[in-house]
Amino acid sequence: MEGDIAKAEKEGVDIIFSPSPLEMYPDGFQSSVKIKEITRYLCGKSRSGHFEGVTTVVAKLFNIIKPHFALFGQKDFQQLAVIGRMVKDLNMDIQIIDVPTVREPDGLAMSSRNKYLNEEERKSALSLKEGIDIAVKMVQDGEINSQVIISALKKLILSYSFTSIEYINICDPLTLEDTDIIKEKNLLAMAVKVGDTRLIDNCLLRAGDRDK
Repeated sequence: MEGDIAKAEKEGVDIIFSPSPLEMYPDGFQSSVKIKEITRYLCGKSRSGHFEGVTTVVAKLFNIIKPHFALFGQKDFQQLAVIGRMVKDLNMDIQIIDVPTVREPDGLAMSSRNKYLNEEERKSALSLKEGIDIAVKMVQDGEINSQVIISALKKLILSYSFTSIEYINICDPLTLEDTDIIKEKNLLAMAVKVGDTRLIDNCLLRAGDRDK
């Protein structure tokens, strides 16, 4: 919390809203917001109840603060999609703005979890961005079979030390259902553990971007 406050002050933030858990979930609290379908895939497979917690607390924050817009990062693409679905389905009067993934100079997607990586693990963590670059190049070269691309990425990432793959999926960016063939636009999403640190990363693969 102290680190977040310091970053916010540096950017000129005037007010931080930080209610306690008891204020957000008082005795007798029993309501929740649940998104049914797109939470079944990707991170939702192994994190039961996670997105229900996310949508519930975000809905409460929206109701309390009544913001005109809210920003969510593309790095957690599924969370962005879930929040967008909730806002649309429940006719919430708020604009969701998606923010492109910001990367460290070495290519690793910025995350508070990166601090848990030691020097050797960080080298292995770069395999996620390397995998993304390879997938983009494969599509540019004409590869449209999702399993061929996924197999190449699995081989690459597992060639690094300390890595274990939770999932690598190529899916529809709206429904998050797996797709066998790369068409106009598909989401490549992955979750990989490097040592004890769980990292996620993604990119959009566009078949139309193939080199001529």
